[in-house]
Amino acid sequence: MVLVGAVSAATAQADPPPEPPPAPKTTIDADGTYAVGKDIQPGTYSSAGPVGDGACYWKRVNGTDIVDNALSKKAQIIQIAPTDTAFTTSECQSWQLTDAPLPAQPGAGDILGQLGQLILRNPAAPPPSNP
Repeated sequence: MVLVGAVSAATAQADPPPEPPPAPKTTIDADGTYAVGKDIQPGTYSSAGPVGDGACYWKRVNGTDIVDNALSKKAQIIQIAPTDTAFTTSECQSWQLTDAPLPAQPGAGDILGQLGQLILRNPAAPPPSNP
């Protein structure tokens, strides 16, 4: 006799497949240290700055080496590299993964050029001559 729709004992005992681990987050909304590639995705992140009147602190780490860090009262845009092992944040507003490029960092020539423009726009009177 053949039972149609019967389930074997081995099939009935099978466990469901395990659920995959959650994907790394693209928002960092609490103080703490986050593993890059596991807890958070690498990429360009932005924060509106500190919570309240304090200062926002963050650091990027590769192993035991600090790659970059800052303590600021201003909005921040940072690049968390895939080679970073961790990112730490304290007293900062939420960080959001963004496609925005990092702002250009002024070089020495840029600063000297700006200084030259200020001098040309606001020349000081020549020093008095001695008789």
